[in-house]
Amino acid sequence: MATVSTPPIDHAKTIFADLGYNVSGDGEEFRAERKWRVVRVTAVTDSDDTPDDGDLRCFVTWDDDASELRNRLRRTDPEYEWAIIGVRDGGDYEVFRAPPSVRTAV
Repeated sequence: MATVSTPPIDHAKTIFADLGYNVSGDGEEFRAERKWRVVRVTAVTDSDDTPDDGDLRCFVTWDDDASELRNRLRRTDPEYEWAIIGVRDGGDYEVFRAPPSVRTAV
């Protein structure tokens, strides 16, 4: 159980680098790029603030906070495609994906 309140920034960068992404940027938000894909990655804790814009977003948080963040994103239903990575104390992680979109093109 993570007792710290700082976002898992280093874990987030390591996870994406290990997956073969080029990671750039400092702070709690950075870019992860591989081939044609650019993912905006945000390391968060239990904050209520989630961005309103973007195409592909990934939130990296402590495992204890992942379920609440997933519920919040489902409630707010942002326009972007999202995923959440819940990091455990030992560095293992679990990925939670957004539910399939039911939006239709108008």
